[in-house]
Amino acid sequence: MTVEAQPERPSPRGALGRRRGPSATSIIGLFFLALIAAWVLRNFISNPELFIEISLIGLTTGCVYALVALGYTLVYGILQLINFAHGDVFALSGLVAYSISINLLNLTGNTATIALIGGLALTLVLAAAFAASLNFTIEFLAYRRLRDQPRLTMLITAVGMSFIVSNIALYFYGVRFYSASDLIQSGAAFTIGDISVRWNQLVVILITIPVLLILTWLVRSTKQGKGMRAVAQDQDAAAMMGINVNRTISFTFILAGSLAGSAGLLFLLLFNMRYNTGFELGLIAFTAAVLGGIGNLAGAALGGILIGLIQSWNEGLTHWTAGGSWTRSLVFGILIAILVFRPEGLLGERTPEGA
Repeated sequence: MTVEAQPERPSPRGALGRRRGPSATSIIGLFFLALIAAWVLRNFISNPELFIEISLIGLTTGCVYALVALGYTLVYGILQLINFAHGDVFALSGLVAYSISINLLNLTGNTATIALIGGLALTLVLAAAFAASLNFTIEFLAYRRLRDQPRLTMLITAVGMSFIVSNIALYFYGVRFYSASDLIQSGAAFTIGDISVRWNQLVVILITIPVLLILTWLVRSTKQGKGMRAVAQDQDAAAMMGINVNRTISFTFILAGSLAGSAGLLFLLLFNMRYNTGFELGLIAFTAAVLGGIGNLAGAALGGILIGLIQSWNEGLTHWTAGGSWTRSLVFGILIAILVFRPEGLLGERTPEGA
């Protein structure tokens, strides 16, 4: 008489015993986060008023980065393409915004408030329309015929388009800097205690927030937005379901271009701009998109604001800061750290090949 052997059941205790602890990479990443948190807390405790004022500057700059980063993440989410020309579209549209507001509409700091608001609103619309048209043209002429080619081909084409757009800006505007910062009063819009919120900061925030809300609604709740998400997931399946893939991708580039145009005007109201401004700012905005999670709209906005805050903290705070000359190294160091410790970004990727 033989007895059949019963299969052994895995012990719950054994299963728990096989669980791995946190990796060395995770521990190092958490250690760096703790150092950053301690640095921020130290500066806040030392001088809360200065910390908040510097943070407001960072929030304003971060809003511009967020708008540009959203353009990167929209295109990457649907084509898995890093559109290096996006930063140059931003710069050229900002210079066009200068021509519209200063040369065409003759706006100055002494213009009546209602006329100034109307002029800036018209400039915003025209700059966004120009950038959207330029982005659509780039997609139609350069990218559309290369979709079936290896991704490296489109990437090299994007680099080439970046140089072309930059040289167009150089041809029409030369090497000088342009700014429209004197259009908005430099005084305080309102004051809370010893903390002042300036008019240019308030204008940038009041423009950025509605744009982000409208973009989120457009992508999540409209028919065109659902088509964008379907094409991003599977172009062939979307085409079989009756979605016009070419039209949807073109719409995405138009939307990304309009964001770049809006950011161009806002940057012009805050800082100086010239033909090659988009190169560095485009790389910073791409870093912001990777930081938040490429393809993730909320992540791009969060990443842009965080990069703006870190940049302003490094340049404006007094304790344990590297100084303005190290800002670029710090920003791109963050990009490398994110790729090493959390390549999917803070909020996770939203692409077919992402987490």
